[in-house]
Amino acid sequence: MLSVDSIQVFTYKGLYMKNNKTFRKPVGQLCLTLFLILGTTMANASSWWQPEPGLRWQIQLQDEIDTSFNVDAYDVDMVETPQAVIDALHDRGIKVICYFDAGSFEVWRTDADQFPASVIGKRMAGWPGERWLDIRQIDLLAPIMEARMDLAHEKRCDAVDPDNVDGYTNKTGFPLTKEDQLIYSRWLAQQAHARGMAAGLKNGLGQIEDLVTDFDFVVNEQCQQYKECDLLTPFITANKPVLGIEYKGRRGNICADANARNFDTLVKKRNLKARRYSCR
Repeated sequence: MLSVDSIQVFTYKGLYMKNNKTFRKPVGQLCLTLFLILGTTMANASSWWQPEPGLRWQIQLQDEIDTSFNVDAYDVDMVETPQAVIDALHDRGIKVICYFDAGSFEVWRTDADQFPASVIGKRMAGWPGERWLDIRQIDLLAPIMEARMDLAHEKRCDAVDPDNVDGYTNKTGFPLTKEDQLIYSRWLAQQAHARGMAAGLKNGLGQIEDLVTDFDFVVNEQCQQYKECDLLTPFITANKPVLGIEYKGRRGNICADANARNFDTLVKKRNLKARRYSCR
């Protein structure tokens, strides 16, 4: 794959015309354009997993993975999950979705020292050791995120679940816009597809209509609790699954609503350990 370093000259010199005036195109947009072009020659939609609604799934991000559930897919921490667990799930015909953080810095990760200080922003409220990232600086984040995507590919993940891709709606310490977020989110999806992996959109409700064609499924937390589920319907319309998680409420009410929407919803504890209740 062409590295970001090899296209820096192009992005620096990139110009475009508007109303007979010459403008310098933002680096992020040019990077995205190049990767989209490259991606069409490296992979096509038939080369990665394309799940559909009705997906039986489990998400566990803490403790030793309980592999006993009879499901179609597991969502697990990309780094912490042993290769033997991923291989065992594959042996049973189960797809593996690999979770990693794409929009925030986590102090405990082994690659934490690779993040330049200039991309590390404000603390994430309620999440000790995490800070928001300046996702406008794709040229600085790309080597780190590409390495994470490479690891997911090496571990034979069928899909990735990049978290915290809604920084523009939070107090990050940076003047992020929706357009900044869309550029970065699309870049992440393209990186996954170029490696033959499906891409999941995590939450990011304000980007659903813009990104439904770029991502293969959406993982959403608490849409019922915050009365936001209608925003997710474009994925169902596109025959792409909505993998829902609810932490509060009565199971009967949660599942009645989720099933009526054709969502694949789990009732979980917020710690995302093994315990689960599946609505279908």
